[in-house]
Amino acid sequence: MATTFPTDSRVLSTYFILAYALSWSIGVPLALAHQGIIPAILPQWTHYLVAYGPMLSALIVTGISQGSPGLKELGGRIFKWSCLKWWAAAFSPLLLGMVGIWILNRFTGSEIRLADLGAVNYLPPLGVRGALLLWIFTFGLGEETGWRGFALPRLQKGRGALAATLILTVFWALWHLPQFFYLLDPSMAVGWLIGLFAGAVVLTWLYNSSPDNILPVAIWHGCFNFMTASTAEVGLLPVALSAIVITWAVVVIIRYKPRTLMSV
Repeated sequence: MATTFPTDSRVLSTYFILAYALSWSIGVPLALAHQGIIPAILPQWTHYLVAYGPMLSALIVTGISQGSPGLKELGGRIFKWSCLKWWAAAFSPLLLGMVGIWILNRFTGSEIRLADLGAVNYLPPLGVRGALLLWIFTFGLGEETGWRGFALPRLQKGRGALAATLILTVFWALWHLPQFFYLLDPSMAVGWLIGLFAGAVVLTWLYNSSPDNILPVAIWHGCFNFMTASTAEVGLLPVALSAIVITWAVVVIIRYKPRTLMSV
């Protein structure tokens, strides 16, 4: 049975404001320094600490609004056991990405190597294992403890899963805004937003179906970033994987219906 959550709009409002404040306290100085508006006051690798704003906000707001029982419940959902098929879904971006690498290398003349994915922004090459763990434990766990673990179940109280996902996507997209001034390419914003919404649909389906398990969505998020955010020359791999996720999202909406987006 899915966990129930209080729906006080002030709790959600406080959560989003604090998540933005915590993450942007790093992201905004990085953006201003990159644009030459202020001197660099933070090392670039602190970009990875931006990821923990949603998690820290979830912990702080949960502690204030629900106390230690709420924190215990939230922590329990991070490491909650779920059946094997959801773990397979959680790691699916790795398999899909490796298939994509094989197809691109075979039919487009690309020379993408799995080892290339160990190259990341602002850090020395970490190797495949190191980069994968970096993505899972920063933007995977850091974001998803907040977005899906805290905000999504509250947004779903009194509204359908697809509507809640759309609302969350707006907040999730705006949270990335500083990154468009020091890391992300503004010219790709429209395609990126479509992909973000598709990813949010898939993550809602995975979270609701597991059910209420934060770790699988954190792993999925980290694995997707691992496959798409390398600084090495990986050709069309990010585009191909994003196209698969968009197709996946369409199938989820049609198959499991907008009200629940949940496999039972």
